[in-house]
Amino acid sequence: MSATPRSLLSEGTWPPKPWWNAPPGVWTALAWCAGLVFTFLVRLRLPGEEEPLVLAGVVFYRWDGLTFLALATALALDGSRLLSRRPLAAVGRLLAAAVLGTIPLSVGEIPLAQFLAVDVALYFVAAARSRRTGRIAVTTALAVLAGFLATRWLSGWNTGTSAELAVALTAVVAWLMGTSAHESRAHAEQLRERSTAQAVSDERLRIARELHDMVAHSIGIIALQAGAARRVIDSRPEQAREALGEVETTSRETLAGLRRMLGALREAEVVEAGRREGPAGTPGLADLDGLAAATTAAGVRVEVRRVGDQRPLPPEVDLSAYRIVQESVTNVVRHAGTRSCRVTLEQRDDELSIEVVDDGRGHGATADTGYGLVGMRERVGLLHGDFSAGPRPEGGFRVAARLPVPAGVR
Repeated sequence: MSATPRSLLSEGTWPPKPWWNAPPGVWTALAWCAGLVFTFLVRLRLPGEEEPLVLAGVVFYRWDGLTFLALATALALDGSRLLSRRPLAAVGRLLAAAVLGTIPLSVGEIPLAQFLAVDVALYFVAAARSRRTGRIAVTTALAVLAGFLATRWLSGWNTGTSAELAVALTAVVAWLMGTSAHESRAHAEQLRERSTAQAVSDERLRIARELHDMVAHSIGIIALQAGAARRVIDSRPEQAREALGEVETTSRETLAGLRRMLGALREAEVVEAGRREGPAGTPGLADLDGLAAATTAAGVRVEVRRVGDQRPLPPEVDLSAYRIVQESVTNVVRHAGTRSCRVTLEQRDDELSIEVVDDGRGHGATADTGYGLVGMRERVGLLHGDFSAGPRPEGGFRVAARLPVPAGVR
């Protein structure tokens, strides 16, 4: 039986990394070895050929030619070892290896096979290092190629200018590919940072909206209780004492909620997938009866009607529904001038409908007045629902919202 990931972890053995995740130095060393093998193969008569593609030089198979190739290989491997820590020094060693490797070949240019490791190194330097380092590396490579040609020209030796131009082109292409990879990585990092900043901003905005909803409702209740206590403090001191007790209780609960939310605001924790859990004690429709009781005790009777099967809702739908009802009831307390209101919750398979109506004098000439209505509209919009609010023809005010329920929660 093959080992599972859990058993591998328990045994202290990690699965090996994929071969394509090898360090850059490994790829550079492999490129040099591949070029070296190719150098020997093109100087042999392979099956199907009448003669080798390239004739071997006089010293190619002699001890001195093989010694130069061995020294060049040592330089290339040392450069590959330094590539991750000292990229420019590594490129310098690889260029020296490419030049040294041409001595036993009897050629008029640095062949592409000897320059392949330099191309690979240029790509990794441009992709992983700063732009300045990448430009220095490619400029050095082109300068070495130009210096090699100039030396042969001045010496009167045969020069493979066309082949050398092709090698220079591969160096520029490798550098451009590395630069493109570097810019793509930088752009992806900027997008991640921007996404994180946007998520933090959204979280802070959500908490600010929570603060507004909670404080506005609590202050409305406190104002009602304080007004009732002031009116009956002389004639009915016991009722005044009860009202002041409600003021104290509501104030303490509001202060505790503020402390929780401010703590969450300082942490600014971002939860992925758009479903962010609120701070401890986040309310939902299960707390609606407590909201109705507190508002009724303050002097405005809240009747709650539930229609349909009451099934669990997603956290964001549950919280938004509670806040919509809370804000609507707060508006009734503060603006409607009535003693009662009715809250209807109708839960279907694919949506939750909310309706809050009262028989008061209304609290807004249109459906877009007041920050509370704007906040409710934003909540519903974020959940791709429908929202409406406005005076009723028969009198009073009506707030209605429809919140879709995701299919996975039905």
